[in-house]
Amino acid sequence: MKSTISVAVKYGVFTAVMLIAYFLILKLCDLHNNPWFRLFNGLIVAYGVYVAIKYYKVTSGTTFNYTNGFKAGLLTGFFATFLFTLFMAIYLFHLDVDFKNNLLKDWFQDYNQGGGILIFIILIEGLSSSAILALAFMQLFKNSKNLNPK
Repeated sequence: MKSTISVAVKYGVFTAVMLIAYFLILKLCDLHNNPWFRLFNGLIVAYGVYVAIKYYKVTSGTTFNYTNGFKAGLLTGFFATFLFTLFMAIYLFHLDVDFKNNLLKDWFQDYNQGGGILIFIILIEGLSSSAILALAFMQLFKNSKNLNPK
């Protein structure tokens, strides 16, 4: 039986790598400025959380419960979000400052907000979607307590 932390780290790193790779592919195709492509980030995180919970349930066997399954999914999303946010912070502030300025030119122009608001938005989006996805997927994986009338 694997611990929830080891499953979450394994699949969190996998999910973060997929998010970073997707962003870099968009950058190579010069599509990274289009915000509609960010919707696919949610599908990547959803896949990572789903696979983590599924793997944890398979390796836990009969000891699987709702709390530990939820924790595995939630922590997977949190690890992926923190790693991707760290990558984006490095990218926005050190590798491609023009990208940050391009994103901020239309948003928040009257509020004098810097690039930190972008990092905050990425972090909050990732954490909230991870929590929602973990709750949703646990409805599929939870052990039923229903009685079967015969």
